[in-house]
Amino acid sequence: MPWKESSVMEEKLRFILEYEGGEESMTELCRRYDISRETGYVTLQRYRASGLRGLLAQSHAAQRHGNQTPEELEQKVLELRQAHMRWGPRKLKRILERDEPGRNWPASSTIGALLKREGLVVARKKRLHTAPYTEPLAHAEEANRVWCADFKGWFRTGDGERNDPLTISDAYSRYLLRCQTVEKTNTERVQAIFEAAFREYGMPEAMRTDNGPPFASHAVAGLSRLAVWWIKLGIVPERIEAGHPEQNGRHERMHRTMEEEVAQPPAANRRKKQEAQERFRREYNEVRPHEALGMQTPAAVYRPSARKFPSRVPEPEYPGYMQVRSVRPHGHFRWKQHDVFLSEVLWGEQVGLLQEDDRWFTVYFAQHPIALFDSQQLRVAPLLTNSSHFEEREGDASPSLSSKPLAKPNQKVSDMRPV
Repeated sequence: MPWKESSVMEEKLRFILEYEGGEESMTELCRRYDISRETGYVTLQRYRASGLRGLLAQSHAAQRHGNQTPEELEQKVLELRQAHMRWGPRKLKRILERDEPGRNWPASSTIGALLKREGLVVARKKRLHTAPYTEPLAHAEEANRVWCADFKGWFRTGDGERNDPLTISDAYSRYLLRCQTVEKTNTERVQAIFEAAFREYGMPEAMRTDNGPPFASHAVAGLSRLAVWWIKLGIVPERIEAGHPEQNGRHERMHRTMEEEVAQPPAANRRKKQEAQERFRREYNEVRPHEALGMQTPAAVYRPSARKFPSRVPEPEYPGYMQVRSVRPHGHFRWKQHDVFLSEVLWGEQVGLLQEDDRWFTVYFAQHPIALFDSQQLRVAPLLTNSSHFEEREGDASPSLSSKPLAKPNQKVSDMRPV
C-alpha cells in the first residue's frame, strides 16, 4: 500500500520516529499510516541501513539481469584493455578465450559496449576508404614466398643520437622477423642484419622493398650492392613503384601499429629504444591476434624456410651459348678491345650476354635480364620492364623478346635453352 501523497518523506520520517519512541507497536502504526506491515518493516530496515538516503524512492527494476556479464569477467576485460589500449573487442575476446578457455566470455559486441560504458573507447573520425591494394602481394600465398623490408623513419634518442629502425617481416604470416635499430643505413650494416635473419629463419624467395638505398640505386636495373647479394643467394628483389607505399601495405600497417604501441617520449639511448622495440616484436608475433589470420598470431602461422643460408655465397653460372664478361672496378666490361660501361654496382661480378640478333644482346646477371647491349654503338640501355619488346632506337625496329623467353624468377639461366 502506498504512503500518503501529502509529504512522503515527512510521513516516512515521522513513522520511524514514532516507532523508535516505543509508544505504539508496528501493527498499530501501520494501521494508522495506512500501510502494510511489510512496507513498515522495509522502511525501518532501509533507514537503519542508509539513514535518510534509504527513505528516498527507489527503482523497482532489477539491479542485475540474469544474462548480465559477471563483474569478475568485466574486470578481467577492463584490465586487459588497460594493458593494451590499442586492441579492439575481437582481439580482447580472442586473448581471453585463449588464456582461460573454460569461461563463458561475453560476445565482442558486449565487450565493445563495456569499453564504451567505461570510457575506454575514443570515437574515430569517419574517413572515406578506398579498396586496398593487394595485387602485388597476391603471390605470397605461403610463408617465405615474400619478405618485406623497410626503414621505420629515423628518430633521435634522448642523448641526441640518430637511429633508423630496420624492419623485416614475412608477407604471408605477418611475422616480424627483425625490428632492429641501426646507427647507419649503409650496405655493410644492413646486410649483416639480413644475414643474421637468414641464418635464423632461412631465406625467402623474394624480397619486397621501396626504391631507396641500400635496397636500390640509380644503377642499371635499379641494382644495389645489397640487391646483387640477394640475387646471388637466389632471392628475387621486388621493388614497389615510387610514391606507392600501399604496394607494401601489410608491412606499412605493421609500422603504424608499431608507432602506436612503442611508448613515447623517446628513449634515453639506442639500447633502451631497442629493448622497447624487441618487446613490441615479441608481443606482435606471439600475443596479438591478427584479423587477417583468422585471429591467430603470426607466430602460430609462420614456419621457417627450408632454404638455408649457404656456407659460401654461390657465383652465377651461365650456359655455354652466352658470352660471359667480368665487370671491372669502374663498372666496365671488355668487348672486342673496347670498354663498355655497365654499372659500378656490379664490379667484380660476371654477367652473361645473350645474343638476340647481329646487333642486340640481353645482359643477364644470374637469372635476371638487367639491360640491353648495343654491340654497334657500344653502349648499354635499360630494358622495358613493362613490355615484351625492346625499345626502338634510331628508327630501327628492335626484335621482340617474345622470340626468346626470359628466365622466370626461380629459374636458373642454365635451365634455359636457345630457341
